[in-house]
Amino acid sequence: MEETVEPKKYEFLADDPNVKVMPIMLSLIIGAFFAILNETLLNIALITLMDEFSITLPTVQWMATGFMLVMAIVIPISALLLQWFTTRQLFIGTMAVFTIGTIVSASAPTFSILLVGRLIQAVGTGLLMPIIFNVFLLIYPPERRGKVMGVIGLVIMFAPAIGPTLSGVIVEYLGWRYLFIVVIPFALFSIAFAAKHLMNVGEVTKPKIDVISLVFSTIGFGGIVYGFSAAGQSTDGFLSTNVLIAIVVGVVGVFLFVMRQLKLDEPIMDLRVFRYPMYTHAVVLFLIIIMAMFASEIILPVYMQGPLALTAATAGLVLLPGSLLNGVMSPFMGHLFDKFGPRVLMIPATIVLSGKMFMMSRLTVDTPVWVVVLGYILIMLTVSAIMMPAETNGLNQLPKRLYPHGTAVMSTLQPVGGAIGVSVFISILNARQLTFLEASATPGNPATVDLAMVAGVELVYFIAFAMSIVAVILAFFVYRAKPVDEEPVEEKIT
Repeated sequence: MEETVEPKKYEFLADDPNVKVMPIMLSLIIGAFFAILNETLLNIALITLMDEFSITLPTVQWMATGFMLVMAIVIPISALLLQWFTTRQLFIGTMAVFTIGTIVSASAPTFSILLVGRLIQAVGTGLLMPIIFNVFLLIYPPERRGKVMGVIGLVIMFAPAIGPTLSGVIVEYLGWRYLFIVVIPFALFSIAFAAKHLMNVGEVTKPKIDVISLVFSTIGFGGIVYGFSAAGQSTDGFLSTNVLIAIVVGVVGVFLFVMRQLKLDEPIMDLRVFRYPMYTHAVVLFLIIIMAMFASEIILPVYMQGPLALTAATAGLVLLPGSLLNGVMSPFMGHLFDKFGPRVLMIPATIVLSGKMFMMSRLTVDTPVWVVVLGYILIMLTVSAIMMPAETNGLNQLPKRLYPHGTAVMSTLQPVGGAIGVSVFISILNARQLTFLEASATPGNPATVDLAMVAGVELVYFIAFAMSIVAVILAFFVYRAKPVDEEPVEEKIT
């Protein structure tokens, strides 16, 4: 009798020669690119929308605020959805929701309908990145994830970098509706491509849904994002009653959410991921880098269009080389991470970032534009050497059962950290400007106004410099993480 040979099973799909991994990657990356591109595509058209629908600036800003708010609400439940639906169901469903939102926005007869379409888009965009990170973690073994995560970094950074430039051309020559129309065929192609090539990855376990956790999560993360976003738009800042109420309610909601997750056997977002030291390390570093990026992406355009008297288009072009290089270098940094580990990248990168932040805190009204261009390029290059390697290293230490929760936590922190970063830095800038002008004998003089703006920019960058020092310290304590099965294991720094 002939012996039956059991086919070889592979822990990761990338190790199985019978599985074509590239089509799976392309399915995910195509969808991610256009969803993320859509985030920044609309920013430059806000003034156009104000004229089109006869609305005010605070009203049109809901296109951005509402987008972040919905993302903050839906991302925390991504871990639950990843365990309830197959990869194909979730990705195709997510892209279908995004496409529906895009079609609604493109055909919107009123601003209210346009906003509804934008919020539907946010649901799809918010769920997409946790899906992609989780799938890649399941496909690739830890020693090959750096380069793959670098490719994701390329998509994440390249799409927003070209968004404003592409948006300007489309709005000027075709009209704002085409910002949505041009995305529709690519979104439909992504769905068709995924339907043919995307494989199911992971297991569908269908854990119990805790409705109370969903309520706490919605109130908590939604309240924080709304509160901090509203603070950046309000003339009273954090002293506004609505802002304070939203933030307090949000903090209480998050606290109740965390307490409940720690008591549940099957939490919606398993916070035991923080028991793994390199994951916690990565989260802290991730937040610091997000804040450092916002210090530049939000404050630098204000500085360039104020004291340096550059046009909005020129200011956008000044930031473009840094953003593009950040994206292009991400796969290369990922390859170095796979080969040498995180310390070789993070220690020099955090030191350079810290030095550059200090130099940017010395900006003046006479600083040459090339200094700003070079400074932003160096900042974004160091970010590419820190953020994705840190995130990959942290996720590498988690056991497979915690992958959905680890990616959900990281993804949730992005809109929350973004909203906090924008409002805090804008508030610091405004407060320093006001103090400077109140102490001046000629507060109405244009030169004095420019000096006040520079004083605010200097303070923002000095605070960012202080935060970057923490990143330097953390870099010296990083080590190459290895996956563990259950309990976190402390490893020697190598």
